[in-house]
Amino acid sequence: MTRLELGIPGLRRDPARMPPTPGRPDVPGLVDKFGRVARDLRISITEKCSLRCTYCMPEQGLPAIAREDLLTATEIARLVGIAVRDLGVHDIRFTGGEPLMRADLVEIIRLSSAVAGDASISMTTNGIGLDHRIHELVAAGLTRINISLDTVDRDHFARLTRRDRLPAVFAGIQAAKDAGVTPLKINAVLMRDTLAGAADLLEWSLANGVRLRFIEQMPLDADEAWARDNMVDAAELLDVLGARFSLTQPHREDPSSPAEEWLVGGGPATVGIIASVTRSFCEACDRTRVTAEGTVRSCLFGDDETDLRGLLRGGVDDDTIADWWRAAMWGKQAGHGINAADFIRPLRSMGAIGG
Repeated sequence: MTRLELGIPGLRRDPARMPPTPGRPDVPGLVDKFGRVARDLRISITEKCSLRCTYCMPEQGLPAIAREDLLTATEIARLVGIAVRDLGVHDIRFTGGEPLMRADLVEIIRLSSAVAGDASISMTTNGIGLDHRIHELVAAGLTRINISLDTVDRDHFARLTRRDRLPAVFAGIQAAKDAGVTPLKINAVLMRDTLAGAADLLEWSLANGVRLRFIEQMPLDADEAWARDNMVDAAELLDVLGARFSLTQPHREDPSSPAEEWLVGGGPATVGIIASVTRSFCEACDRTRVTAEGTVRSCLFGDDETDLRGLLRGGVDDDTIADWWRAAMWGKQAGHGINAADFIRPLRSMGAIGG
């Protein structure tokens, strides 16, 4: 499988040819040209998934990544250590694909937690199989979980994910609740097919004590079917939810948080809306991403990638890896540009980048 077939852009790696960073201040953090500082690290650990969500993966799944091309648990933990110790990262989130598809997930979390200091260790998952592994994951150091769930209607779920696995997701959510994982967040991608059930999903979330966040669909689907004029935006969602619930006092818990939180029924319960397309929060973005193959990706929509795996396996020291990481983030683009006339969607789909 070629890099192009996997959607992997050309890589930069040679430690003797560090990319120039004119104007970059002499600071240890992951600062970019626009003054943003990345403190939130997303690490994809696999391209495999137990579902085939239409906004994320093709029906046949993503092309398989050879085992030797994936970062090992030890390599992942080394990058986590560099990120926290040398680069100022304080939030670590494991993504995919589906992280639960990695047989060594517990080891990944255990080794990463050992070097993460006070940084949080979290995971985004579809929840399938979580009921069988939650206790060992928490014991290894997992502190928070986001579970993807777009609808509580079983037929809609099966159509959207191409798999009839909603009961398994519910089992994973219940297991996380029973294990005392808080806050337990539910992520729902806004789709035209499931908009009518959005209020039902919010009602279910309130009844089950989980925090729901709706996310505008971005042009990151593998089938490239996304169209700006057909997407469900935050304004339309608010109209639908407002027909059943009183939503007041929109706010952000943190300036860099992507979710605008609304009080439901006067609070304390909230519902979040991440308006990635129509109310861009790029100017406050604090994320850095590492793909399953070990490349730094400064932005979901930026195809420039810097290969850290080659450095990890090439015998260079942590300081060199940190310098390359800093250089990669210095070149981060201003924003995703989805609404620009000259917008070009990235080569990788969401499933290949890591959510």
